[in-house]
Amino acid sequence: MKNKITPLFKICLVVLFLLLSSAVRAGDSLRCDMPRQKTFDDCHRLKAVDIVVPAALIGVSALYIENGWMIRQKRAVKYAVVPKDKHKVHVDDYVQYAPVGAVYGLNFAGLRGRHSFKDRTIMLAMSYATMGIIVNTMKLAISERRPDVSTRNSFPSGHTATAFMGAQFLYEEYKSVSPLIAWSGYAVAATTAYLRIYNDRHWINDVVAGACIGIVSTKLAYKLYPLLFRKSACHRSKVLAALPYYDGSNVGVSMSMTF
Repeated sequence: MKNKITPLFKICLVVLFLLLSSAVRAGDSLRCDMPRQKTFDDCHRLKAVDIVVPAALIGVSALYIENGWMIRQKRAVKYAVVPKDKHKVHVDDYVQYAPVGAVYGLNFAGLRGRHSFKDRTIMLAMSYATMGIIVNTMKLAISERRPDVSTRNSFPSGHTATAFMGAQFLYEEYKSVSPLIAWSGYAVAATTAYLRIYNDRHWINDVVAGACIGIVSTKLAYKLYPLLFRKSACHRSKVLAALPYYDGSNVGVSMSMTF
């Protein structure tokens, strides 16, 4: 009994940590301090639902490791998806990076995203670091056996987390430029998740948790970046305005400062 309880206890701690890490709050309106264009408005907001829903899905996914009925369901998905001849493809090892590559490729082609090369690269690094820490901590703590029984590091899926982290990155950079481009990353990420099951490397709950971790990691990076790098273009800076006035008898200057 002790061995069955311990993994769930550990994952509850990890999910709790994920929720608490999202509690860092900024001012009520963080906006990119760039030219007033539609593309740059409201680029660093984070709602509670953006964290609570993925964290809840991660918790539910963890139940598939222990619950008897849920174990039968994930096995049913495996039998329905994994080919009987065990034929595998390895494209998922590369396509997981496609959304991130698309961001830099589009910028190189002249289609500008929301941030400069420096800003988006730092946020990408923050996203990747957050995702990597969460994924590897959970893999070590839970030790779920892969469906092909090769190793005990199945939950959550790192490939899927990477793909959805990149998909969210692409979405954040291009959602105001081209919705088609912004959402295309999710199609690639979903394909990666499917292939991880098809290749018998992950269970359905592994890829669901990985997707949630990837999305949350990017959202947190975009939220925290202007707080940690106050000289960045996206940090809300002080604005000083001065206007001369004349009321018929007095001459002066009216000043206002926005924080």
